[in-house]
Amino acid sequence: MFYKSLIVFDKKIDLKASLFSGQSFLWIIIDSDGQYYATVISDTVIIIRQLSDYEIEVMSSSHSINGYIISDFMYKYFSVDVDVKSILSDYFSYRYPELFCAIQGFLSIKVLRQDPYETLITFMCAQGIGMHLIRKQVSMITQAYGEKKSITLSGKEIILHTFPTPEKLSAVDPLLLSTCTNNNRIRATNIVLAAQAVADGKIDLKALANPAIPLADLRNTLCQNRGIGFKIADCIALFGLGRFDAFPIDTHVKQYLATWFNSTTALRPLTPARYLLLDAEARTFLNPELAGYAGHILFHCWRKEIKKLQSF
Repeated sequence: MFYKSLIVFDKKIDLKASLFSGQSFLWIIIDSDGQYYATVISDTVIIIRQLSDYEIEVMSSSHSINGYIISDFMYKYFSVDVDVKSILSDYFSYRYPELFCAIQGFLSIKVLRQDPYETLITFMCAQGIGMHLIRKQVSMITQAYGEKKSITLSGKEIILHTFPTPEKLSAVDPLLLSTCTNNNRIRATNIVLAAQAVADGKIDLKALANPAIPLADLRNTLCQNRGIGFKIADCIALFGLGRFDAFPIDTHVKQYLATWFNSTTALRPLTPARYLLLDAEARTFLNPELAGYAGHILFHCWRKEIKKLQSF
């Protein structure tokens, strides 16, 4: 049985760009027209499509997720509570007026509040590779170790899979898992170790979600685990722990910091020390509390408008 919900937001949302902008790798396009997107969240199958700039239709196999009715969950999931006008400082609009105008069309991209454990594992798959390959690896992991979910949409069977639990993934032989990680055994081993740490409580994601934890402490705690550096830690914080102040820095971010903001630090190799310097630089022209949220919009704008890259 599917429950259908019409959800009207008070802010514009670009559903496709939000789901496929490099922050989540668990959504799939399930029809040839590219209008329906599906995933499994907390064992609930979700099928979603955009009806207008402010409206989405949600079909779900449960009337609630994690104790929230579907409409409330989606409002939180898509961070509709964030005032997008506040993600850029007044100084930014004054200092970079052309860029400020250019990114207005991207403010309908929402930063997702995702499951912390799933975000941890998926971004450990995302080291040094493109979005399509990341999505492929994550899909292979869910198909191999998640639970199958079969649904029917317009007479067509759709196969989805849950994300494997920490207990399930921690018991996988890294050699077998490496078939899902592009034969990267080190990455597979690190993922298994991370899943074990979550299962054992050594990585306490619920505790780490405490907004009172200083970002530097949160980052350093995550970086104590093999396979997690500053960038992956900041991605986990931003997309999985709701820390919109976390500012992940990768090649694209370095490039736009150098080109748009004249950062000479961004022109040099990204050592841990320079990572922290760039992080500090970004907070001088972005709202520090929402630096990561703004950074993701700038990231997507850079990839699409300057690099002409597709995320879908």
